[in-house]
Parts: sequence; structure tokens; C-alpha cells
Amino acid sequence: MSGFQEFAGFVSQWTLPATILLIVVWGAWRRVPMYESFITGAKEGFSVAVMIIPYLVAILFAIKIFVAGGIFEDMKLLAEAVLRQFDMERFAQTFDLLPLAFTRPLSGSGARGVMLEIFDQHGPDSFLGQTASLMMGSTETTFYVLTVYFGSVNISKIRHTLSACLIADVAGVIASLFLGYALYGHLAAAAVAK
Repeated sequence: MSGFQEFAGFVSQWTLPATILLIVVWGAWRRVPMYESFITGAKEGFSVAVMIIPYLVAILFAIKIFVAGGIFEDMKLLAEAVLRQFDMERFAQTFDLLPLAFTRPLSGSGARGVMLEIFDQHGPDSFLGQTASLMMGSTETTFYVLTVYFGSVNISKIRHTLSACLIADVAGVIASLFLGYALYGHLAAAAVAK
């Protein structure tokens, strides 16, 4: 295991507990009644969850139509053809991540299903499995968030939000591929050698 992998493992192990501890310490320093604030937020969260159900049903219906139509498989085939024109066969195994990259902005549960298919085909500890996990954590369900949350507060003009979110998703996909090769490139090389 390289030094970078050990450092990344250490940081990922302590990020969430350190963040929670920071919030608790900050709240105590500001003399915020933390338990009461937590209960109030939980009550508000329940009412928001009930309010967004119609928007959630609408976006999940739209996603099912796209998946049933096979558009993601067609996009994968098109991307493979384009990248092969540039003589990039060494990255051919990353084509299996394209459906995940296309599904993730639409649906978290749909993307999770795609990721589990990748795990079934290649294994969760493979290069593709590890990189798919990175991609899930590096991107957001953009259309879901815009539809559900903007719709629940009746915002119809989203201005530059969609373009900014999609740019962030593309950056997340690129970063996850870069980190996948940096952290798990030896697994990719072993898979190609087989």
C-alpha cells in the first residue's frame, strides 16, 4: 500500500467523526441548545419529506422511462465509438462506468443499482468497483435535487443552477477517474494483463 493510499484511508476514516465533533464543539461554544435544535430540525425534516413526495414520484417516473428505453446503453456505445477513434483502448474498461456517470445526475437509487451491477460483474474490490464508489461520492443527483427541492418551494426559474451543477458533476466524474487510477491503477493494470 502506497503512502498516498494510507493517507487517504486515514483522512476518510476521521473526516466524519471530526466534522461531527466540530459541530458539537462549535454549538457548545455558541451556547446553542443542541438537543432542542436537533429535535426541531427533525420535526421540520419530516414535514419537508411529506411535502416533496409528489415531486419525487415525478422524477422517479421520468428516470424509469429513460432506463426502460435503453438510452443509457446507447450513450455508452456512442462514447465507446468516439473514444476508440482517438486510440484510447487502454481506458476501455472505464466505459463500464459511463452508465453510472449518466445515471447519477438523475437518480441516487438508479445510480446505486448501476453501481451494484458493476460490483456483480467486476467485484467491489476491483478497479471498476472502487472507482464506481468514488464516482458515487463525488457526484450529485442534480436533476433530482432541482426537481424535488426547487419544486417544493415553488422556484421555477433556476437561472444558472443547472449548468453549475452539471459542471460540478463532470468535475466529480473526472476527479473520481483520476483518483481511481491514482489509488487503484495497479488493479486496472492487473485486469488488463489477464
